[in-house]
Amino acid sequence: MTIAQQPEALNFECETGNYHTFCPISCVAWLYQKIEDSFFLVIGTKTCGYFLQNAMGVMIFAEPRYAMAELEEGDISAQLNDYEELKRLCLQIKRDRNPSVIVWIGTCTTEIIKTDLEGLAPKLESDIGIPIVVARANGLDYAFTQGEDTVLAAMAHRCPTKAPAAETETEKSDRNAIQKLLNFGKKKEEVIQDESEYVDHPPLVLFGSLPDPVVTQLTLELKKQGIRVSGWLPAKRFTELPVIEEGYYVAGVNPFLSRTATTLMRRRKCKLIGAPFPIGPDGTRAWVEKICSVFGITPKGLDEREAQIWESVEDYVKLIRGKSVFFMGDNLLEISQARFLVRCGMTVQEIGIPYMDKRYQAAELALLEKTCHEMGVPLPRIVEKPDNYNQLQRIYESKPDLVITGMAHANPLEARGINTKWSVEFTFAQIHGFTNTRDILELVTRPLRRNTNLQDMGWDKLVKEEAKI
Repeated sequence: MTIAQQPEALNFECETGNYHTFCPISCVAWLYQKIEDSFFLVIGTKTCGYFLQNAMGVMIFAEPRYAMAELEEGDISAQLNDYEELKRLCLQIKRDRNPSVIVWIGTCTTEIIKTDLEGLAPKLESDIGIPIVVARANGLDYAFTQGEDTVLAAMAHRCPTKAPAAETETEKSDRNAIQKLLNFGKKKEEVIQDESEYVDHPPLVLFGSLPDPVVTQLTLELKKQGIRVSGWLPAKRFTELPVIEEGYYVAGVNPFLSRTATTLMRRRKCKLIGAPFPIGPDGTRAWVEKICSVFGITPKGLDEREAQIWESVEDYVKLIRGKSVFFMGDNLLEISQARFLVRCGMTVQEIGIPYMDKRYQAAELALLEKTCHEMGVPLPRIVEKPDNYNQLQRIYESKPDLVITGMAHANPLEARGINTKWSVEFTFAQIHGFTNTRDILELVTRPLRRNTNLQDMGWDKLVKEEAKI
């Protein structure tokens, strides 16, 4: 009697390295743009202010809706009244900007000296008449993207539990006028068909901060399957946060939102749809299929849709097919990116990741394993909290064609002849959904295309000679 060989399984390791990643207060950079009626107040020291100035220096000509409440020596030694100082700042924000919500971002300093932001916020909120949301997005987190996770988890508590009160006649008239404008030029049959395109299913709320075009794309992908999205967290405006009641279904679009998922399940009694994340055509298809399966809907047209996307990006895929990639770990998108690149024909040597929530990323991990088996490539080792020194030794030994890394290690690796790509670029790029596949591949292949062009021009020899000097 022979024993069937078990398929290879993912190998998880944990090293004792530090978290080599940006500070989570950098989440302000994209959240203040997403939530248009918000104002972010970062409460920290001058160091935090310097970091924000450097991280968001490209926005110097814009008028950003964020500011620093700097803690001075007097504050830290408890000689000043925190409440009065924060009240003064918030009243100034109200006078100058009049936002719908002020988000207090806690920092390492407020954690260490144990500033009671949650205790101060309710009283100040009632005094100034503006909602205040407290999010402790400090450097004690594992990755800078978890700043968004903290803010969304705090905002989940502010989502209404009931539909808005009955409309007045004026509001009803305005809504009807807007609906007529939207339906202008449509036949009556088309208007009726728009409403009949949805099947009867429980309310679905999606969470994760994405640019408006990507929100529209994913909403339309689900609409094609007859699924209506009841709302997004965060909404474009704080006053438009989605209604969330017990029994609602929720699904995430980013792998770093485990705290938000936990809050929605435990505090708001929602049902989480554990799906892979809609990054790349394979992930988007799996995401849509999972949501359809939960609602008992047979998905249609996804095979053709995915095949069409792969065909349209073949010119990029052929540049990386058969090549190897190494993830040093930075933004918690590593598992999803690795799965996508394996489907493109790459071999992933190692996935470094600052923090691994196996429960929230269970479906993504399963899809990664399945993809590796289907593509006939070895499963990558997954190293949580990697030690950078050990990683560098492994990079020198394995000689990958591309290393996706944080900004701190990119230039030293490039100086040693190793192609790199900043992982932070994937955080700010539009990488979700079918239609943004080309954008991901544009980022991945850019260093390879650049070096190919340099070799064609004969500049690679010059660069090497200069390196010796």
